[in-house]
Amino acid sequence: MSTLESPVAVRSDDKLVDRVAFVTGGTRGIGAAICKSLASQGATVAAGYHSGRERAEQLCAELGAYGVGTSTHQGNVGSPEDCRRTVQEVIDRHGRLDILVNNAGITSDKTVLKLTDDDWFKVIAVNLSGAFFMSQAVLPHMLERGSGRIVNISSIIGQIGNIGQVNYASSKSGLFGLTKSLAREAAFALKRAGKDNGLGITVNTVSPGYIATEMVETVPDKVMDRIKGQIPLGRLGDPEEVARVVHFLAADASSYITGQIWGVNGGMDM
Repeated sequence: MSTLESPVAVRSDDKLVDRVAFVTGGTRGIGAAICKSLASQGATVAAGYHSGRERAEQLCAELGAYGVGTSTHQGNVGSPEDCRRTVQEVIDRHGRLDILVNNAGITSDKTVLKLTDDDWFKVIAVNLSGAFFMSQAVLPHMLERGSGRIVNISSIIGQIGNIGQVNYASSKSGLFGLTKSLAREAAFALKRAGKDNGLGITVNTVSPGYIATEMVETVPDKVMDRIKGQIPLGRLGDPEEVARVVHFLAADASSYITGQIWGVNGGMDM
């Protein structure tokens, strides 16, 4: 865990001032965009990562430019112990944890007949079980404080499926059930605890379509042209377009939105 500061940059808003956000897989692609978007709204941002300490430190410097607190937390989201440890690290470091974004995800693409046991279990462990254990770890703290936001990052593949990605699709589809059930449980538990401060504890999922990140850079041009042809808006999305939905759901004003799936896919699934 580390903290860096850099010259102050202009924030776009102060909707998340005094809030602390923890973003898993927060140092690259959509995760990094989410971290920057939350920071631009005034949130203190803790970025989780599995490997690449130098990149994590650089991100912290970029986030610090918004004049917000920052920290990085190394761990394996596929490990329940690491999930619990890093959540506690964030709380110990910043004194609270208001927003959890379960963004970390991996792929191991093979057709069903070639998929090994390990290919299946490691993808489920990070993409689905990791979101569960992170949420389970943060929920008691949110209940004690009387409010909180949990945002899961799924994928359009969890909605429409894809050849060679049955493990990935299953893990991302599983987030829909996790979101809806956890949203009900969180609301029930908060009401039973009698600590609702009016903001509630909400749980939602953002489901991106094909986004211009490192994950799609290896896709052959012909395949990418075919994919774009299936998207009504005719282009890939930008990570920032996903991040804006996340910071919208994290805001106090979104307290009446829970258990919902937000598609950001250019109309590919309607």
